[in-house]
Amino acid sequence: MSAKPQHYDLIKKPIITEKATLASENGAVVFQVAMDASKPMIKEAVEAVFGVKVKAVNTTITKGKVKRFKGRPGERSDKKKAYVTLEEGNTIDVTTGL
Repeated sequence: MSAKPQHYDLIKKPIITEKATLASENGAVVFQVAMDASKPMIKEAVEAVFGVKVKAVNTTITKGKVKRFKGRPGERSDKKKAYVTLEEGNTIDVTTGL
């Protein structure tokens, strides 16, 4: 299965945080994905782009909160994160990029 342009639109960027690093020790990789992405779409996109077998996909939606930007109130946008668990023996090195 080859990667199509819409697969790259679906997966926005990998998330590299302390929590994501802990998840990677259990074979999971965390991506920021499009808000309208479904779990099967995310699974198909990750398998096509990275050439790995996906075991499970868990998603969370983080609501944007009100923060101050240069003294003025502004609002962060909502984000959707996908925790992608890979099959045994499959790895994605997110530090190298696409």
